[in-house]
Amino acid sequence: MSVDTDLLGILTGPAVRLPPTAPFQVVQASTTAELDAYRALRRDVFVAEQGLFDGSDLDEVDDDPRTVVLLAVASDGTVLGGVRLAPQGPGRDLGWWRGSRLVVSRSARRTASVGPALVRAACARAESEGVLRFDACVQAANQPLFTRLGWQHRHATRLHGVAHVEMTWPVDRVARLVAQTKAELGAVLASMPRGWLGGEGFVGDDGAPVPGSDLIAACDAILPSMVERDPEWAGWCSVLVNVNDLSAMGATPVALLDSVGARDTSFARRVLSGVRDASQAWGVPVIGGHTQLGVPASLSVTALGRTDHPVRGGGGTAGQHLRVTADVGGDWRPGYRGHQWDSTSSRTSTELRHLAGHVARLRPAAAKDASMAGIVGTTGMLAEASGCGAVVDVAAVPAPDGTGLGDWLTCFPGFAMITAHDDAGVSGPTADPRVLSSTCGRLTDEPGVRLAWPDGLTTTAVPGTVTGLGTS
Repeated sequence: MSVDTDLLGILTGPAVRLPPTAPFQVVQASTTAELDAYRALRRDVFVAEQGLFDGSDLDEVDDDPRTVVLLAVASDGTVLGGVRLAPQGPGRDLGWWRGSRLVVSRSARRTASVGPALVRAACARAESEGVLRFDACVQAANQPLFTRLGWQHRHATRLHGVAHVEMTWPVDRVARLVAQTKAELGAVLASMPRGWLGGEGFVGDDGAPVPGSDLIAACDAILPSMVERDPEWAGWCSVLVNVNDLSAMGATPVALLDSVGARDTSFARRVLSGVRDASQAWGVPVIGGHTQLGVPASLSVTALGRTDHPVRGGGGTAGQHLRVTADVGGDWRPGYRGHQWDSTSSRTSTELRHLAGHVARLRPAAAKDASMAGIVGTTGMLAEASGCGAVVDVAAVPAPDGTGLGDWLTCFPGFAMITAHDDAGVSGPTADPRVLSSTCGRLTDEPGVRLAWPDGLTTTAVPGTVTGLGTS
C-alpha cells in the first residue's frame, strides 16, 4: 500500500526534527558499581595520567557518608566524568561545603560540555543541600572555566606540586530569603506617618508601645497557604509568633484577639483548635476576635502584653556582642523540613512561659526574635534598626545536633532570641539542656550582615539593609 506523502503532510503537519539524544546525563551515584567506575576514572586521570598521587587518590572525604557524588553518564551507561561534594571537615555541618575531584575521561574531553555540566550540577546540589558557602580548590588551568561559570577567585596556592586556585561559588541564600520576606517593607511603608512604624525609638520593632500605658501590642498574620495546608499548626503558630514578639520586647503576654477566614465551619474549627491549644499552653486568653465563613483561608492574631521598660529592637550600638538563645529541642515540623523547626508543641506550659520571660530577665540593650527571615536575617534587622551592621560567627551559633547549619540559620526556629550586650559573658543561664545560649557575633559600623568562618574568611550574607525602614 502506497501513501500519498502530500496527503500525509496535510494530515500530520510539517515534519518535526527531533533533537538528538543527549550524549550524557548528570545523575547522583547510587550503586557500588557507579562509585567504583568514578574512582577508577579518578585513578586513571589523577594517578596514571597526571601523576598527582602515588597509587591512589582516595581520602577521608570518600569515606564520609555525607559525601554526594555526581556522575556524567552516557546513554550506554559509560561514566564520562564525575565530581564529589561534601561538608567541610568532619563533625558538625556548618553549611560550608566543598567540591572536589572533578574528573572527565579523555574520550569525553572532545566535547566542552561534560565538565561545565558537572560544575553546574554541583552548585545546584550544594544550594539544594542548604549550604551558605561552597568552595573548591581547582587546578589553575581550569580557573577560566570556573570563572565563566560565575565562580569567584580567592587566592592562588599549590597542591600536590601543581598550581591551584581557591575559588568560591557565590551563595545568596540569605539575601534571597530577606528579599522574599522583608526587603520591600521600607518602600511599602514609606508614605506612612512615623507613628505607624512603631513610634519614636521603636521603628520596626516586634511590637509597639501603646502611648500613655504600659501596654505592648503585636500583630502577626499567617501565610494563607500555610493556613490552608495545615490549619491546626497555623493556629498554634499564630499564637507562638505573637508571644515571641512580646517576649522579644520583655513584655508579659496578657491577651489575644484573632481574626479567622475559612471556607466553612469545619475548617474554621480546625484553625481555632490550634489557636485554643496554644492559648492554653502559654496561658494567654483569647478575649475576642472576628470569624468570617465562605472565604479563602486567612488568620491573623493580635496580642497584648505589659512591661514598664520595653526592650528595643534598635537599641544596640557598634561594638556590642550578639548572643543567640535558642530552644534546640524538638525536630523539623513534618512537611516543612529545612524551613520550620518545632520546639514548642512538645513543651509544657511551665516551660513555654519560662522561655517567654527570657528577655525580660536578661534586660539586653536590644532584642529580636528570629522570624521568617531566619537567625541571620533577623540579626540584620536588629543591626539595621540600631544603625549598625553585624558579623555572625557561624560556628558559635547554638543549633540542634545533626541539623545542617545552613538550614538552621535560615529557618523559622520556633524560639530563638537575638540579643545585644556590652558584656560577652552575659548568658541568662537556664537549667534546661535543650535551651542553648552563646555569644556568636557583634554589631559593627559596616552595614549588612557578614558570616565569619572557622578558616578566617568572612562572606557577605546580606549586602545592605534588610527592611529599608532605617534606624529606629
